[in-house]
Amino acid sequence: MTQTHEPRSVLVTGGNRGIGRAIAAAYVAHGDRVAVTTRSGGAPDGALDLRCDITDPAQVEAAFVRAEEAHGPVEVLVANAGITADTLLLRMSEDDWSSVLDTNLTASFRLAKRASKGMLRLRRGRIVFISSVVGLLGSAGQVNYAASKAGLVGMARSIARELGSRSITANVVAPGFIETDMTAVLTEDQKAAIRTQVPLGRYGTTEEIAKTVLWLTGDGAAYVTGAVIPVDGGLGMGH
Repeated sequence: MTQTHEPRSVLVTGGNRGIGRAIAAAYVAHGDRVAVTTRSGGAPDGALDLRCDITDPAQVEAAFVRAEEAHGPVEVLVANAGITADTLLLRMSEDDWSSVLDTNLTASFRLAKRASKGMLRLRRGRIVFISSVVGLLGSAGQVNYAASKAGLVGMARSIARELGSRSITANVVAPGFIETDMTAVLTEDQKAAIRTQVPLGRYGTTEEIAKTVLWLTGDGAAYVTGAVIPVDGGLGMGH
């Protein structure tokens, strides 16, 4: 992609695999200064690799300090890191609930709060939360995950209203079934059954999510905030 802007300081969480890695790589290719948080390392080439457990406030602060020292104040935050602990409601433990909410929702709040400090001083910024079609449709066995991903919508829209006067946007991307390591473990029968639910009849790619995020944080989406952008092949339309 042709670079059309000055390089920006970008922070992507969970950028060592899957959707997060594709997003980080897209920003690197775009010419931005990219920092990636991971628990175990493995950021894409050209990105600053920050070891960080986003459920630990001290580690989040340390990661931001390192990113700022290397690239300047974070201008684009993509809160992507997330986990699942799927089980039926009656079997779901307190830890199954709290661990997923802590990682997917509370940590996203923590990241947005920290990033907004620099953005407010700059009087500009872009925040993107990676949610899921499950947060809009619901999914049996994923009460915790769906709740955490739905919560991102309310948070993004509140931030959009609160910080909009400072030229800071907050949006949500809601992927559907995407080709990742998590879906690779499904059987062919399971994959075929899922495809029948998707109007486009296929899984999405991580690159398609990355291109959407890149657009959402670019000049073309300067007047888009508080939006939920589904990238799900039509699976969740109307929600």
